[in-house]
Amino acid sequence: MSGRFITFEGIDGAGKSSHIEPLAEWLRASGHEVVVTREPGGTPLAESLRELLLHQPMDALTESLLVFAARRDHLQRCIEPALARGATVLCDRYTDATFAYQGGGRGFDLQVLAQLETWVQQGRQPDLTLWFDLPAEIAAARRGAARAPDRFEQQDGHFFERVRAGYAERAAQCPARFARLDAALPREQVSVQLQRALAERFGW
Repeated sequence: MSGRFITFEGIDGAGKSSHIEPLAEWLRASGHEVVVTREPGGTPLAESLRELLLHQPMDALTESLLVFAARRDHLQRCIEPALARGATVLCDRYTDATFAYQGGGRGFDLQVLAQLETWVQQGRQPDLTLWFDLPAEIAAARRGAARAPDRFEQQDGHFFERVRAGYAERAAQCPARFARLDAALPREQVSVQLQRALAERFGW
């Protein structure tokens, strides 16, 4: 028995997080066991590493190593056991975020990230990645109205355009896995796109 692994991706402010819990509730009402988690995070160790990543200064290599260390623990202690028992895992960010933020945003070596991906994940990729695509300037306006910024959210618009381009590159490399959602639309219309993607991929 194997569950479904669905990831939610997009730049900060794209609105992806607001769609996870409603989807989880809908799936539970339909009889699914659902695990909602996030990256970096999802386990006590990974949450501790998340705090360092969001608030301590470091270079792109250190960021990448910490992200993948957190991911390794997350996979072993949360994601893999849940999938093995047949649960649906909804994860707020996964490896595409690392390629987008550290690779695209920071300009870090993509080959190093690919090697870390191979070592840490041992082939585990999402069954579906929902990419909430949004221009950087719209995302910035949304972030400014929502919360105090962390170390990544403090970056300028050029950084987030590079991150967005990083996501686009990953989507082009893995078109069968990605579903692009136009996150500039009203929330209700984004939800319609999300449900359509689930129906097309899983028949839900």
